[in-house]
Amino acid sequence: MTESRFDIIVFGATSFVGQILSRYLLETFGVGAQMRWAIAGRSDQKLQNLKADLGPSAAGLELVVANADDEASLRAMCEQTRVVISTVGPYALFGEPLVKVCVELGTDYCDLTGEVQWARKMIQRYEAQAKRSGARIVHCCGFDSIPSDMGVYYLQQQAMESFGVPCNEVKMRVRAAKGGFSGGTVASLMNVAKEAASNPALRKELANPFSLCPPEHRSKRRQPNVKSAEYDTDFNCWLAPFVMATVNTRVVHRSNALQGAPYSRDFSYDEAMMTGKGIKGRLSAYGVTAALGGFLVASVVKPSRWALERFVVPKPGEGPSRKAQEKGFYDLRFIGKTDDGRTLRTKVTGDGDPGYGSTGKMLGQAGACLAFDVSKEERAGGFWTPASIFGEHLLGRLRKYSGLTFEVLDER
Repeated sequence: MTESRFDIIVFGATSFVGQILSRYLLETFGVGAQMRWAIAGRSDQKLQNLKADLGPSAAGLELVVANADDEASLRAMCEQTRVVISTVGPYALFGEPLVKVCVELGTDYCDLTGEVQWARKMIQRYEAQAKRSGARIVHCCGFDSIPSDMGVYYLQQQAMESFGVPCNEVKMRVRAAKGGFSGGTVASLMNVAKEAASNPALRKELANPFSLCPPEHRSKRRQPNVKSAEYDTDFNCWLAPFVMATVNTRVVHRSNALQGAPYSRDFSYDEAMMTGKGIKGRLSAYGVTAALGGFLVASVVKPSRWALERFVVPKPGEGPSRKAQEKGFYDLRFIGKTDDGRTLRTKVTGDGDPGYGSTGKMLGQAGACLAFDVSKEERAGGFWTPASIFGEHLLGRLRKYSGLTFEVLDER
């Protein structure tokens, strides 16, 4: 890696997640000793305000002014650093110029996008050039999709150790979670729904679980997709659709395509929320399904979309309080099955609000992995997933610094 002024620049540092990430990096790495990093955004005054809010320990933190739609300023920023972490979304509206500049310069990049239609577009437009320049681009480094992607990675590692073969069928179930939404996340979700409503090709793409995979990659196995309330005999409970499944399944399948062993060519993966047993669990499953469907419909109809944005959902820059973030958590359960019938159950937990407190920590450690752990000789330029580029490096960092646990429950 070439010498640069900074190891990491946080672009969009004054956004809701950007502020969480900046505070986390400061508390974890300080300024200058363990990591040379800076905060960047379009407003010098807002950057100054953030630096002041971070307190005396941020006195040495440097500021970089750059605008998402100004390639010259983005280029000047990227030329100073080895890695850029971007929190500027919706990425479909604001994200491409920075990816383009990073690819041109060979600067490594990660973000927390969940906009798979945009990620696919970036892969199609820039992957060949990234391979030439050496830029490693890693999308989806937040709650979507690190717990799912690294959870499957961990399960497959354990399967190889215990069974000598990978699991061909893996399910992830959200057992419990507590957290809120920020304005930026809601804006991204609503933007995807709006685009899909007017674009049949996009709807077809969003229905394809292999949309992020290389064109030649497919699985012979049928891919399950929980679209409504249904009963899961493996977990003995009712299920409802999980809002992040559309993102996570695509990322996990891309990891499967890029990694090879210990993954499997004929591989199926799906995600859902556990709502409980009996009549109560069934009614909850139908309730969640109806609420999610209602939100998506309301997001694409102009009057109801306006009402949601005006009176219901948080505004950009708004989100759960720091106290609420600290009270958040998630508990994910995985079951993997081999072709010969053996099963493995694992568990992934995280402390902090999934989309904010925990996402900030995961995103920060993904950036640290790019800067310090994975050389360009080990992983060359291109578009990677968290599991396919970081592997054990990130697993260790998540356990040590990000409040995540990875645990085997049982094997049969």
